[in-house]
Amino acid sequence: MLQSIVHIALVVKDYDEAIEFYTQKLKFELLEDTYQLEQDKRWVVVSPPGSNGTTILLARASKSEQEDFIGNQTGGRVFLFLGTDDFWRDYNEMLEVGIEFIRKPKEQDYGTVAVFKDLYGNLWDLIEFNKEHPMSKRVK
Repeated sequence: MLQSIVHIALVVKDYDEAIEFYTQKLKFELLEDTYQLEQDKRWVVVSPPGSNGTTILLARASKSEQEDFIGNQTGGRVFLFLGTDDFWRDYNEMLEVGIEFIRKPKEQDYGTVAVFKDLYGNLWDLIEFNKEHPMSKRVK
């Protein structure tokens, strides 16, 4: 699965659950998992397969009052996408590992797209842009 996101940070409730979701379900590579005792912080960085410099930082809420905020975001629209150069290959692979798509594949003016939800309620577009679309050049 190739990627057109440059960098993104996600606030997570449970690091282990998040790591499993991205590494087992989406085949992301675990680049860093560091715990800083003095600050009680854990830094987890994952990278999509085949990406060059693309990373996702998984960060836990640092204050207990933020937990309610995270919960309120579940189901809210967050504009995230996985750009691919072979939609049907990646779509079928994701189905095989149990990713549930909430919107089935659809042909749009800009390309082929389907939508899935991650374990934090964020909606992701799996998309292959048409060759003439400017975003298609970002997917290598």
